[in-house]
Amino acid sequence: MADSVSNLKSISQPIVSAEAVGRYYYSHSAPGATVKAVDGVSVEIQRGQTFCLVGESGCGKSSLAKLFVGLEEPSFGTMRFKGEVYNSSILRKDIAARSKIQMIFQDPFASLNPRHTVSKIIQEPIRFQRRVSAREADRLSRDYLKQVGLSDADLDRFPHQFSGGQRQRISIARALASNPELLICDEPTSALDVSVQAQVLNLLKDLQAERDLTYLFITHNLSVVYHLADTVAVMYLGKLVEVAPKRTFFEWPKHPYSRLLLDTVPKLHRAEKRRASIAGELPNPLSIPDGCSFHARCPLAFSRCKVARPELKLMEDGAHVACHAIEEQRGK
Repeated sequence: MADSVSNLKSISQPIVSAEAVGRYYYSHSAPGATVKAVDGVSVEIQRGQTFCLVGESGCGKSSLAKLFVGLEEPSFGTMRFKGEVYNSSILRKDIAARSKIQMIFQDPFASLNPRHTVSKIIQEPIRFQRRVSAREADRLSRDYLKQVGLSDADLDRFPHQFSGGQRQRISIARALASNPELLICDEPTSALDVSVQAQVLNLLKDLQAERDLTYLFITHNLSVVYHLADTVAVMYLGKLVEVAPKRTFFEWPKHPYSRLLLDTVPKLHRAEKRRASIAGELPNPLSIPDGCSFHARCPLAFSRCKVARPELKLMEDGAHVACHAIEEQRGK
């Protein structure tokens, strides 16, 4: 993966990066077998940008998010935040560093303590990480609640007394309470109604502009990606297969998997055209095929794809693609 790392280097120092990072799990159902949830991923996220990670369920997106936020320890590779190496062990000891990386979860109800009031939920990270007085914590909690569109009257209520969208706003306020620089957003709108999704997404965009936040945003919804992303990364069975600026990704997708994902999105101006479907199912993660892991589902696969695993390579338009067919210009 050394070439991939050098290809993804940029002039300015990224706020966070992964260098050939992997996370393997041992299987309980098949003794001796290993699930390669994240397998040698190298990526950089620049300060202030929204880096969107997409792919089918089971491709490793959430596992990678847990590595970035420090909930999991890498099996190998190096994580860096503002140039400094970090992992879950370091973050447990370094409260200041831990406060700068926060996560917003998919299910806001499951991530909020049902026994705590909103006031306590938001004040807890303030008191723990900033060591401020009770009076100052109360003042800050009110400010954060207002920033996400809720009021002082909500402070003494419990999570079950709110709607799904309001609970996600509380989750965002709790994340802001640590004064973070990087927010990991793991499908934060997928459990919400469409109209509420738009409100939460607009809130996240406004907060990013006001607070100079950086987002790693995980989603299945390519419409959300189009609305939010600066950079798009496509993940398949633990590996990145394409990383590209948003416009490049949507107008000139390279990898066959990226093209198939985009073809499944309904388009009003092409309503008469039958939408493509992604053939087949994800391979068994305990038995990933040799060569390119996508070759059994790929319309461009040829003999080399079955034996040699492709690495991310830089294209002329700034995209990085891991595909033998694209490299040999078979996919034009």
